[in-house]
Amino acid sequence: MGGTTRQSEKPRPESAESKTRIDPEPVATPPSLLRRADRSGLIVAGAALAACAGLVAYGILDTGPSDDRPERRTPTASVTYEVTGRGAADITYQARSETGKATVVKAAALPWRKTVDVPVGQDPIVSIVLTEQGGQARCTLAIRGRHVQTATATGTFGRATCAGALSTAAGTAS
Repeated sequence: MGGTTRQSEKPRPESAESKTRIDPEPVATPPSLLRRADRSGLIVAGAALAACAGLVAYGILDTGPSDDRPERRTPTASVTYEVTGRGAADITYQARSETGKATVVKAAALPWRKTVDVPVGQDPIVSIVLTEQGGQARCTLAIRGRHVQTATATGTFGRATCAGALSTAAGTAS
């Protein structure tokens, strides 16, 4: 009798080694997820492009002060301060300052003279304080070329002040 004997076909148990050798099938990305990723990329790119375009437009359109528009200017008047004498003095005077802050010159050599524009409505004033060496000094104030006041300081740390008033009616723009 010749025949072949068959063994029953049983599935062989797979070992852990054989499981790791099998390459898993690639997972397909659903098309809806791909569309979402494309949209978010487009949104980010669009926002960046809009920001760049806005900055460029701002740089082109904002050209600074226009020559067509007249600049608001405060009317001023020419004021001449003069301090005569010998030696040195600290001199404080009002110049073109809409805030009303005075300019101070420490230990100015005499004689000293300064012509400035003072805003109309601010009262021009010059005051002098002699140094510890003392002496004598005289301040004078002229508004629009017209003498307004004179004062004299004498002695150690002697003081004098000359002041005037600027009327708005006689103001000139400068």
